[in-house]
Amino acid sequence: MLLESIIAEQRTVLYNLSWETFEALLRDTGEGRGSRFAYDCGTLEIMTPLFEHENPKSNLGNFIIALAEELDIEIRSAGSTTLKRKSLTKGIEPDSCYYIQNEAAMRGRETLNLEIDPPPDLAVEIDITSSSVNKFNIYAALGVAELWKYDGEVLKFYQLVENQYIEIKFSMAFPLVSVGDMNRFIQQGKTMGEIALLKSFRAWVREKIG
Repeated sequence: MLLESIIAEQRTVLYNLSWETFEALLRDTGEGRGSRFAYDCGTLEIMTPLFEHENPKSNLGNFIIALAEELDIEIRSAGSTTLKRKSLTKGIEPDSCYYIQNEAAMRGRETLNLEIDPPPDLAVEIDITSSSVNKFNIYAALGVAELWKYDGEVLKFYQLVENQYIEIKFSMAFPLVSVGDMNRFIQQGKTMGEIALLKSFRAWVREKIG
């Protein structure tokens, strides 16, 4: 097993790692750890979030909950739950993910098995620094229909079409919202407090639905 450590990016990459070892690491480290895993056919990336990583994650999560509430849409938050399928030898832990279109199917469920359960409808991925694995391939293989990806500067929306992600301007889960709208509020979040930003966002949503 070859070990490569990229300290500046707070990422560690393990190569030639078996699925059984990946599963053992998940069990041994538990859900409360600060790092997140991405596994693709023997390559495991372990990422520890930077300080600058967490604020946009928090703001996007607040926006999604506010949108669901104002639009009267039920959702099931799945946080950074490990999304994995042994049959595909792929697994990933998003910054956050949500059941929206499939919320009713997952309501009340206490466990998740993607071999039989639907994948989350929306995943949010914050990558301030470069990842060593192709996360698009992992999410696509797992069947996550919509992906929001933020690189520290720009948020982009993606839709899964024929096993590949294409960039889109409007969210599938929340068609009211354009990527331009969300980017505007994310930029405001760099100079506003979180509560003030959320109030501003809610006011904008209410004006849109009129």
